Amino acid sequence: MDPFTLALLVIIALALLGLPIGLSMISGSIVYLFMNGMDMGLVAERLLNSMYGGYVILAVPLFILAADLMNIGTMTDRLLHFCNALVGRFRGGLAYVNIVQSIIFSGMSGSAFADAAGTGRIIANMMIKDGRYTRSFAAALTASAAVIGPIIPPSIPMVLYALVSNASIGYLFLGGIIPGLLMGVMLMAVVWITARYKKFPVEEPTPVRALPGITVRAFPALMLPVVLLGGIYSGAMTPTEAAAVAAAYALLVSIVLYRNIGIKQIYGSLVNSARSSVAIGMLIAGALVFNYVVTSENIPQSLSLFLEGYNLSALQFLLIVNLVLLLLGCLLEGTAIILIIVPVFIPSANALGIDLVHFGVITVVNIMIGLVTPPYGLLIFIMQSITRAPLRSLFVDLIPFIGALFLALVCITLFPDIVLWLPRQFGYDG
Repeated sequence: MDPFTLALLVIIALALLGLPIGLSMISGSIVYLFMNGMDMGLVAERLLNSMYGGYVILAVPLFILAADLMNIGTMTDRLLHFCNALVGRFRGGLAYVNIVQSIIFSGMSGSAFADAAGTGRIIANMMIKDGRYTRSFAAALTASAAVIGPIIPPSIPMVLYALVSNASIGYLFLGGIIPGLLMGVMLMAVVWITARYKKFPVEEPTPVRALPGITVRAFPALMLPVVLLGGIYSGAMTPTEAAAVAAAYALLVSIVLYRNIGIKQIYGSLVNSARSSVAIGMLIAGALVFNYVVTSENIPQSLSLFLEGYNLSALQFLLIVNLVLLLLGCLLEGTAIILIIVPVFIPSANALGIDLVHFGVITVVNIMIGLVTPPYGLLIFIMQSITRAPLRSLFVDLIPFIGALFLALVCITLFPDIVLWLPRQFGYDG
């Protein structure tokens, strides 16, 4: 049997048996090296060399820690009160609050799962209290809104994409802002239509005199994205350093200003963040080793030559990539797609003159939509476990939200300036 085919079969078999995908990829890569009579030390050498130069990878555990620190304190509660004061007065107000809090919280966590499990869990429980919204609608909206998290900076998936593409993290972060806001607007449009059709309740409006106090209480939390992005785009910090500052800022605000967490909560946050980081780190390690195998087989170059034979335009190529990533997103975990599948497409994207920042944002949007697309849809099952919504009803309520996200993806694909306009204002020449 061909060594590469055998390696793939080993990876698939071990993954189906329950072995973590990172370890499965390392095992398959070792089989490939053994079958080709290559030095087994290449696995360790490849891994160490890639990790040694991968300073950007440090941003991942730091962003995870920052999100966890915000969830254990009252930062999320204060943000929810602020969002409710802004948009809670409209029909279906809590549904709008759900989307707005995702947009704001996305500027802090960089993770869809942190959004869903943190502020998303709180707002979903608020929505289903006293039967104001159905469990399935609350779960569907919260899962769909959490997708925005990794689009608006900071973004852990964009950090990983930068690792495999050498694209600028700063410009990727900038490129995600307008698409993330566009996705939020699309979801709000669905809520606006649904609220009138289903006669959603109107929340009691927040008195104008209470707005300054609510804003002041939420102000330290609202300043985190300003500190984070201001540091990056002013040149004062690298994205990795900004991630460290974000974690330190969240810790200081919770301890010094809000005074609501202690040593026990901090220790628990560190442990949870370490567990999440180790899981992602093992996946990165496996992908780096397996990418050596893929490169040895000249698969990226072969795919590029294959596509050139069809004389595809840049738009046709992007539509094919969208289709492939959406299908894979229904079956695979997003990090694995970025680290294993996306590098295969990058040479072809370069050959067709597709901007790598534009391509990166499209990639991340596709993968995030996969989180709410059956049958994999991790966010679906997270919210289903939180709200205990019937799965069938949840899938039905997801349909219009997935349609809105698809429409946003089409706009981002057809009109690159949606992604590239803001980076160009900060000196990007792509």
